Amino acid sequence: MRRDRRENAPPDCCDMRGLLSFTILWLLTKRDMYGQELADELERRRGTRPNPGTLYPALMELEKSGLVRSRREGRRKVYHLTEEGREGAIRACEYFCRAYGDIFKEFASE
Repeated sequence: MRRDRRENAPPDCCDMRGLLSFTILWLLTKRDMYGQELADELERRRGTRPNPGTLYPALMELEKSGLVRSRREGRRKVYHLTEEGREGAIRACEYFCRAYGDIFKEFASE
């Protein structure tokens, strides 16, 4: 059975090469966050803090794509997922598990 090439491609919502947009989407499935909170959480998970020149362009691209929206709360800009962003996060997670799940299974069994 011939599979559609797009079925194994990363979802359009994320640049899977660096996983930054994927991780931002995933974090925003948990709760709305402002940029500093996202940077703190990314640092906690990855061990390195993204600089503003990396984080904010990624957020702008996600917002431009309609996956994330922002609102002002005082001086802070709080980011939240759109419905499309929530669906994209789920598709991205499914892709990630399909593409890399066997690595984790193999690693856990060693």
